[in-house]
Parts: sequence; structure tokens; C-alpha cells
Amino acid sequence: MNDARPVSENSRGPADYIASADAAERLFREFGNNSLLAVDTEAASFHRYHDRVFLLQISTRSRTAIIDPLAVKELPHLGAVLADRSIEIVFHDADYDLRILDRDYGFRATRLFDTRLAAQLLNEPGIGLAALLEKYLGVRLDKRHQRADWSMRPLTPDMLEYAASDTRHLPVLRDLLRERLEALGRWSWAEEEFRLLEGLRWTPPGPAEEAYLRLKGARALKGTGLAILRALYAWREEAARRLDRATFRVMSNETLLAIAEASPADVAALRMIKGISPDVATRRGQELLAAVRAGLETPPDSLPVFERSRRSPRDPEFEAAVERLKAVRNSAATRLDLATGVLCPNGTLEVIARARPQSLAELAELPGVRRWQVEILGRDLLKAVKGGG
Repeated sequence: MNDARPVSENSRGPADYIASADAAERLFREFGNNSLLAVDTEAASFHRYHDRVFLLQISTRSRTAIIDPLAVKELPHLGAVLADRSIEIVFHDADYDLRILDRDYGFRATRLFDTRLAAQLLNEPGIGLAALLEKYLGVRLDKRHQRADWSMRPLTPDMLEYAASDTRHLPVLRDLLRERLEALGRWSWAEEEFRLLEGLRWTPPGPAEEAYLRLKGARALKGTGLAILRALYAWREEAARRLDRATFRVMSNETLLAIAEASPADVAALRMIKGISPDVATRRGQELLAAVRAGLETPPDSLPVFERSRRSPRDPEFEAAVERLKAVRNSAATRLDLATGVLCPNGTLEVIARARPQSLAELAELPGVRRWQVEILGRDLLKAVKGGG
């Protein structure tokens, strides 16, 4: 890459900190006149049980602002800007940001550009923001605050600078990635992927009462052991909710499993378990022992069990079709210098193998199939489905 790196107009100077409704209204009145805005959010699921958007960063090509959603309760102007198709909205790895903006505000973004997706379509070896900024702009991000608690107030100056850096350079990075996509003839691919992002919505987590069964190592427990784990998991959820603390900060999964396996009868036995500090044994010992007793006292007909997974009967014809499709995909990925999973994931190939489309139109209608994939792979995929070499 040329050593003469582009310089962002927005590369210097402090970000504006917006902590009032009037200041936010003025900001969006000014920012709404721009054709491009870079956006990012900061949540705190690593620290809090009750997560939400705790910080919003927005950059034009020449200015960056940080909005404090704890101080600015309503942000209707942001919703209007995100939905305005005359304004291009740039994210890096938009998926989670779009979902939590939908969850917390009901906002839906349109006309998107995702620098992470663009980097994947360019087969960049590093698709994280730090790697891309260093490669394309020579900017090195300070990673100290990657897992910062963004719910804390006041935020330190270096935390605010870190947050600002997440959007400050995105407009220039976007320009460079788009230029390369166009040069490789992949801009239409990116446009289709970006349009699909507009449909992302927040999906609530599954039933909490069954989540304990998904813990790594839970399948090693049987009968009362699983019942104890269920009770301990429920205790941790309640404690985390009450303390507004991430569940793993209350107690790790490994410690829950160790307690369920040992089923201690008293505090002395509890202290012997790895992960139980003297302080935890003193402050929470009786609660933990109560959960153990609840598990041990579970009636036999109420003991939890894992449902037996039902294996589908083997379908040699389907499996052979998948392998032929993979061969087509892998060959094209090598030719295009693109990761196989980006070109066409295995799950999509399986959908194609099961549906056995007979035409490009039928192929294009299958779930997960993109138009750009049909254009560059379609005929070869149809041939593979039919058994052609």
C-alpha cells in the first residue's frame, strides 16, 4: 500500500460531549445537513445485568460528538437521521449496534455501509477496526478500554477519546474500502449485503429456565446434579438482576458446575470448591447451600433431563450433493481470493442441496442466497446439484 496515507479532517481535536436535550437537538440540526454519518454505540453487558445503550458516538467528516443517553433520555432526531435515505450511515460491524438501537429505541437504520463487511468482501486478513485503521490510515487504537464499563459516570477523558476513535476515522476508511470494492467489481455485492442489514431486529434471548442446560459441562451431570445446577443457575440470575451485575461477575459457570457436582452439605465443604473464596463462602454460603438443598430435594418425577437428540437418517444423495457444491464453492473462492464462508457458507450450500433448484430463478429465491452469489456461482451450483462434474 502507498505510504502516503489519507488524512481525515476529523483526526484531531476533542469530541463534543452532548449531555442535554437542547444540545442534542442542535447537534442533529447541524449533522442532518451531512450526506454521511459514522455511528457507533457502547453498551455494558460485560459489566451489567440490565444492559442498554450507554454511549452513542457520531462523526461527520470533520466533527465527532459523543452523546450521553443517560442524560439525554429521548433521541427522536437520531431516529430520523438513521431512517433518512439521503444520509449514508457508516458502522463497523453493524449487527449488534442495529439490534440494540432497535431494542432500546425502536430505531431502524437505512442506507448502510459496514466497514467490517466490506473488509470481508475484500478478503482482508484482519477485519477488526484496529487492524483496518492501522493498515489503511496508519492509526493505532489504544485497546485499553475495549472492555470498559460504559455505564460508569463520569467517564474519564481517555475513555471518551477511545470512544470517539471508533467513529472518527470511519468516513475515510469507508472511502478507501469502497474504492477497492469498485476496483474489484464487488461494489454491487456490498450494496446487497448492506441492504440486508436494514432488516436486522432485536431478538430476545431464549427461555431463561432452560439456559442452564446449555452450560458447557452440564451434560456430565445427571438427576439431582442437574437439579442442583438448575437451582444454582436460578440463584445466580436473581443475584445478578438484584445487583445489576453481569452473571459471570456474580459466579462463573465453572464454579456453578463444580458446586453441583460436589453438592456440599455445609460451608466447610463449600470452601473446598475451586472458585469459592473465603469472602464468597461467608457472604453467600447460606444462599448457595439453600440452592444445593433445593436440588437434592427435587422429587424424582421433576428431575431435569436432557432430551435425546433425534438424528436424521443419513441421506447419501444429499451428502454427495453438498460435497459437489462445496467443491464448486471452494474452487471459486480460490479463483476470487475470498474466504469460502464469505463467498457462500456451508449452511447455504445445504439449503441448496435440499431444495435442488432447477433454475437460476429458483436458486435466487432460496433463503440465504444472494443475487451476487447467483451471478458468479449460479450455473455451476445448478450443475453440481444435478450431479454434473
